[in-house]
Amino acid sequence: MENVEMIAGKKHAPKNLGRVLILGLGKSGTAAAEYCLDALGSRVETLAVAAGAPGEAALVWAEGARERGAVVLFDHETIEGAYDLCIASPGISENSPFYRSAAAASAEVISEVEFAWRESDASSKWVAITGTNGKTTTTALTCHLLREAGMNAAAVGNIGETCIDAVAAGNTDVYVAETSSYQLASTRLFAPDVAVVLNITPDHLSWHGSLEAYAAAKWKVLANLGVSGGVAVLDACDDAVRAKIRELRARGGVPFRYIPIGGASGLGADMRATCGTGAAAFRGDGGQLVVAWDGRVSDLVFVDDLQIKGGHNQQNALAAAACALVLGATDTAVGEGLLTFRPLEHRIEPAGLVDGVACYNDSKATNVDATLVALTAFLPTRPIVLLGGRDKGTDLAPLVAACEENARAVVCFGEARERFLAAFAGSGVSPVLSAGTMEEALDAALSIAEDGDVVVLSPACASFDEFSCFEERGDVFKRLVADRAGKA
Repeated sequence: MENVEMIAGKKHAPKNLGRVLILGLGKSGTAAAEYCLDALGSRVETLAVAAGAPGEAALVWAEGARERGAVVLFDHETIEGAYDLCIASPGISENSPFYRSAAAASAEVISEVEFAWRESDASSKWVAITGTNGKTTTTALTCHLLREAGMNAAAVGNIGETCIDAVAAGNTDVYVAETSSYQLASTRLFAPDVAVVLNITPDHLSWHGSLEAYAAAKWKVLANLGVSGGVAVLDACDDAVRAKIRELRARGGVPFRYIPIGGASGLGADMRATCGTGAAAFRGDGGQLVVAWDGRVSDLVFVDDLQIKGGHNQQNALAAAACALVLGATDTAVGEGLLTFRPLEHRIEPAGLVDGVACYNDSKATNVDATLVALTAFLPTRPIVLLGGRDKGTDLAPLVAACEENARAVVCFGEARERFLAAFAGSGVSPVLSAGTMEEALDAALSIAEDGDVVVLSPACASFDEFSCFEERGDVFKRLVADRAGKA
């Protein structure tokens, strides 16, 4: 979109968007289509929506959109015509024939996140948070800290409103966006003021085609920081993140300012001392969270006082605190916000007590790496962990090793049960119990649990064998715990 007249006061919004194609009609696709429908006949010359499969809600929406002048097509794989701009839904892989057909027909393909950033006020601030695990908690916590500091912040993207809906509403000054690899893959100009990369481990490989492509999509969040003057917050406890920092240094230096969280030796590493960086975020003496940035050292709260537990949440807290401090929050506001933030649903969420046994809902742990985090969240207590659901086929050796070190017992259930049981056969974990359903798994765990024990649902699997989503699985788990607590 070179040599195009732009709207003053926006990030990068052309006065004429031209012929627009919306690819996919999921949540973000519908939001982008509605935004463009409102501009049809003014900034948008024509609007076409390639909607995919015709569900009932999509058919109703399409009828109204057609009445307003859009072309809406269902059940086709080849995009015909020519478009100036295509806004692609994150559910459509960039390797799919559908996406490639749209790219061939369009001058430019971008994600809804990029589109919203371009359309937002030039004075607005953006925080983009990505990583395989921890994105949602860090996004919610960052937004919480910014609000504590008196800023008009909203959590958007994969949490809260879609980015474009929030931009259209026009009442947000700081957009805190949880950004997936799907969304970042189709970005080009996106330049957040603060970009957070928490970790990169294998996930969504069928969508991206390889771990390398998945990681490349994540790293696009940093692509324009050197030009925009943005700041990166990078979890240097993660091997892949440290490798990226080394790669950038070897290629002539990191081209943007950044705050490393911890280091190779763990969260207690102060990278100012070990690598000579000018900034660092780490767990200091006595467990105090510390962020050093721009010549200022912020001694914040002690980890034992946080309501969110586990080493991974200490990393999330440091990432969120660094974001808030970079954007101008005071130490006092950040500290108070850290202390008042409560665990999110389905993420090591307290679910209740049954005869003195503390039960936790970590249904969001849909992959092995997320469950590894939960296994160390209760130390020195060794939890009884419920594992199972729809198998993702990932390597279970790290899970078995972590359970040997940190779990008191495991219960394997659901479709994944047999492969999980086979993986634990001959291991040092004992007992290893078997159950058909999640409810049976909970009862099996409670049958061996004693006063003071912890039982955690942290499945390392998708939920689709029994449930429609991880949220439903977690909600059912909490109801089951409440029922057993009432009968105890």
